[in-house]
Amino acid sequence: MQHPDTRENRIHSSSAKPFSYYECVIPDYFNCVPMHWHREFELNYIREGAAEFICGEEKFTSAKGDIILTQPNVLHSIYPCPGTRQVYDTLVFSPALLGGSDADRYNSACIQPLVTGSMRIPTRITSTHPYYNALQSMTEQIFSCARGDTPQLDMLLRSEMLRLFWLLETEAESPPHVGASGENIRPALEYIAAHFREPITIAQLAASVHLSESYFMNQFRRHVGLSAVEYMTHFRIDVACKALKQTKCSVLEIALDCGFRNLSNFNRHFRSIVGCSPTEYRKKNGCAASM
Repeated sequence: MQHPDTRENRIHSSSAKPFSYYECVIPDYFNCVPMHWHREFELNYIREGAAEFICGEEKFTSAKGDIILTQPNVLHSIYPCPGTRQVYDTLVFSPALLGGSDADRYNSACIQPLVTGSMRIPTRITSTHPYYNALQSMTEQIFSCARGDTPQLDMLLRSEMLRLFWLLETEAESPPHVGASGENIRPALEYIAAHFREPITIAQLAASVHLSESYFMNQFRRHVGLSAVEYMTHFRIDVACKALKQTKCSVLEIALDCGFRNLSNFNRHFRSIVGCSPTEYRKKNGCAASM
């Protein structure tokens, strides 16, 4: 099993195709989307259900019809609401999708500030937004093009995305403190990703970001939405879910490899977060393995 990284390393785009499209169901396809960031934009469209989102400083429960746009390098996560599934479309795309060269005035004035974080546009667009009907129509068209996946539809996708950004930038604002949200706790997230198999203390995490323990705990909850201990447990369970689906290791081997000291503790946390036992989860996902 490989160490994960909170900066997502998956390749979402290329020069030929600067975006990736995903059909998602949480918690059916995956238990959660732990706190992470990437250099691309991310567009989510909620088709049914609800989930708990954290996008930078914003924390909210999504609803059917929501359009959620996360700018590059912003910490974000998605956790399921108890007893509820969320069906949604995701498009992760490079700023290159929006076209233009560094010399183009629209690129330097309208696109690059969104990439650097010196300008912010609304993250969550709900049905109460004054331009919702137009934005929803554009979003539906964008995902229809992404599903069609042809060079010709790429042109339409790009034009609709530019229209979407053009409309959203009517509400753009410059944050008082320029910089990526949660920057001061990112080293702690990286420390957890690198050392989750080992015992980790709050003192170690606070030292990794050069903060006092009390201030660190306050900042961590503010930016991540969970305590550091809760986040570590969710992170380990998420890695365990992947291992249960993708490997033939025994439940005990997976528990120990994910940083749990004994099987009963792992089973208790797994059932609390996922809603079933590890064995039931493995069977439900069609993966038979050594128990």
